[in-house]
Parts: sequence; C-alpha cells; structure tokens
Amino acid sequence: MLEKITDTFSGIIRTIGGKSVITEKNIEDAVESIKTALLEADVNLRVVRRFINSTIEEAKGEKVLRAVNPGQQFVKIVHDKMTALLGDAKTDLHLKGPDTQSVILFSGLQGSGKTTSAVKLAAKLKKEGRKPLLAACDLVRPAAIQQLCITAEKADIPVYKEDIPLPGTPKDSLRIAKEAKKFAAKNGYDTVIIDTAGRLQLDEVMMDEIADIKKELNPDETVLVADSMTGQNAVDIAKTFDERLGLTGIILTKFDSDTRGGAALSLKSVTGKPVLFIGTGEKIEDFEVFHPERIAGRILGMGDVVSLVEKAQENIDIKEAERLQKKMASNEFTLEDMLEQLQQVKKMGPIESLMEMMPGLSGQINPQDIDTSGLKTQEAIIRSMTKKERANHLIIGPSRRKRIARGSGTSVAEVNRLIKQFEKTRLMMKKMSKNKGMQAKMMQQFGGF
Repeated sequence: MLEKITDTFSGIIRTIGGKSVITEKNIEDAVESIKTALLEADVNLRVVRRFINSTIEEAKGEKVLRAVNPGQQFVKIVHDKMTALLGDAKTDLHLKGPDTQSVILFSGLQGSGKTTSAVKLAAKLKKEGRKPLLAACDLVRPAAIQQLCITAEKADIPVYKEDIPLPGTPKDSLRIAKEAKKFAAKNGYDTVIIDTAGRLQLDEVMMDEIADIKKELNPDETVLVADSMTGQNAVDIAKTFDERLGLTGIILTKFDSDTRGGAALSLKSVTGKPVLFIGTGEKIEDFEVFHPERIAGRILGMGDVVSLVEKAQENIDIKEAERLQKKMASNEFTLEDMLEQLQQVKKMGPIESLMEMMPGLSGQINPQDIDTSGLKTQEAIIRSMTKKERANHLIIGPSRRKRIARGSGTSVAEVNRLIKQFEKTRLMMKKMSKNKGMQAKMMQQFGGF
C-alpha cells in the first residue's frame, strides 16, 4: 500500500542521508519533497502541515547542521517524526486475565472487512493461548452469519448464533450478544468477539444498535474496522464512530492494496486512536500487529528486519531447520528437502512483501521484475517425481525426465534446469555450512533472482 510513498522517501533518504555537510537549503528541498509525497499519498492536510513544521524546526537546529553526520541526523529526525505520526509505539489490546471474561466489540461499515477481521483476531488470540468465542450479531446483511461461520470454521473458532429466534422473542442483536456472553461464561470461553451489523453508509439506526450493545455489555475494547482503500473517508468514518461509541482502537484492512496510504498516516493524528492491527491479505494468518516504528522504517526504505525474523519464527519449524542444516553439512540434502523449503518460503508470504522488510531493498526492486512463477514451476516439477527420485536425483535419467516434464506441464529443458540448479544449491549449501560469506550467493541461486 505504501509502495509509492516509500519510493519517494527512499530517494530523499539516499540523497541527503549520505551527505557529510548539509545546509538549510538542502533541508528545505528535502522537506518540500516530503510534503509533496505526503499530499500525493492523500494524507490529511493538517497532519502534513504539523509534520512539516515540526521537522523543519528540529532539522534546522544546531544539533543537525553541526552534527558529525548531519545527513544521518536528519534521517533520524524524519524517522522519529514519521513514527510519532503513526502512533509512537504499538498499542496492545487491554484484555482481562484468562480467569475473567473479556469482550471485544467490532464496528464498521459494510464491506470494510469487519467479519473477516473478527475471525483473524480470534485466531491470533487462540494462538496466544486464549479461548475466543465469536458472536454473530449482524442480523442485517444477508448471509452475514453464514460468512462468519464458514470463515471461523477454517480457523477452528466456535461461533454463537441464532438462526431461528426462540418462540416469542424477536431477532435482536443486543439480546444475542448478551446470550453469547452467558454462553461463553458457562463454557469456559475467556474472550467474546461481537460481530455487529454494518451499513453501506453511516446512519442513526446502526449507531443506536451498536451504542446499545456497548452500554449493556461494557466491552473491554471497542474496535473500528476501516478500509484503507477509502483514504480520507476512513479517517472521517473513524471520527464519527469515535464520537458516538468511544473507540479504543482501529483495525486497518486491505493494507496490501495499491491505495495511496493516506488513511494509515492520518488516523492516529486526526482521531487520537491507535491502529492496533493491519490486514495484509485474504488468508486468516494475513493479520499483523501495527508497529509504528517498523512501518516508519518500511516507508523510509530502511526495511523491517524484526518483522521478517518474527515471520520466520512463526512459519519455520526450528527442529526441522536444524535437521536440514545437518543434512546440508553432510551433503545429504535431497529434492524432498528442497520441496519443504519451498513450502516454508510460501508460508512466510509473497516474496515482494518479504523484500520490503529487507534493509536496502525496499523501494529498490520493482515487484514486476520478481519472477515468482519460477518457484511454482520448481514445486510442480518436484511434485511430479516419485519418492525414490526425490530421495536420489542421480537415478533421474532421460526417460524419467520426459515423464516428469509431462506430469508437471513443463519441458525436459526446465526439468534439466531444476536438477542442475539443485546440484549447484546442494554444493553451495555444503560450503555455506563452513563459510557464512556464501549465504547471499546461495539465496540468489535458490530464489532464482
């Protein structure tokens, strides 16, 4: 989402960051470019003015102009200001202990990704050791309850719902929310996440309904789910919801879109409410804690090594990695092992998003120049092999290569190329176990770019 603004900021940082001497004119030019980039990203005008004024004021001081590395000092100021703009530090959910029930109330307009985000948050809390229950209180949108149940089933999260109201009781979201809370208490669920109805636009009926639920249940967190693709409209919507409900935080969805990013950069400054999480894709696991400092680093092209390491820790089995390392060192690495590595790379997410987190690469490589089809082709070829062939590539003669090519929908030349690349990678991995300086070269060979 922040690709365009990252390109601009990366250029500014490269230009001024390496200067051993900078002048007020250098600073003015850099700040003017920053101002243009923020406005083009659809950042709120008042936010831009405050950001620019405070940056100029600090950058023109003695601390920068007379610093040993003035260019780097200026970069630090911009990074700190950007972090403050995004919210200074990450904000955690304030939930009660496991022995006391917590309630999270979800709100948002229809189409913002509210229902999916509720499931994603429930899955995250479950992974952290909590026992969440989803309450289906959207009684307005057709198939809303069905959507919640289908999505929740994928993450193995229970849902409290009422398909048919009890005799003599009308359909009522407040009553269902209260029943869900009772059900959770009886069955040992420590977190109730209430998915409320959304509308295509703000209206009083919608607000009254959510306000009634909040008043009655007194939730620990009142969260707005906002669509980042709506730009400054997301900021206006957040202000309206906050005035009526008293929000505690915001979840920003569709962060992987190609929108200009103004909502992410404006929300905290305009509403005073922190962005808690961002939705980065359609899968349940595409849900990240919002770290202002890390996002600031990505915007400025500095990468985000901490998030990259966390992704690796979440998706890579440490014992399995150690086993593979031993096999590499003893030259026992097989095509089956290579297939496992390809699967682990896929689990970590799109290669483009991983490269954004690498210092020096963010904004430097066009995603269109990355050929991810090569990884898919490699996987298809290996999957067309028998177990014996994967275990010992030396038995794969001409006739076997023709069969593998037919089975994978590729050519014999592509099968030959994979086996040749595998042999190179295998040799390089053995050397790398003794020489750490070989890592970069190995990654280039293995990734195919």
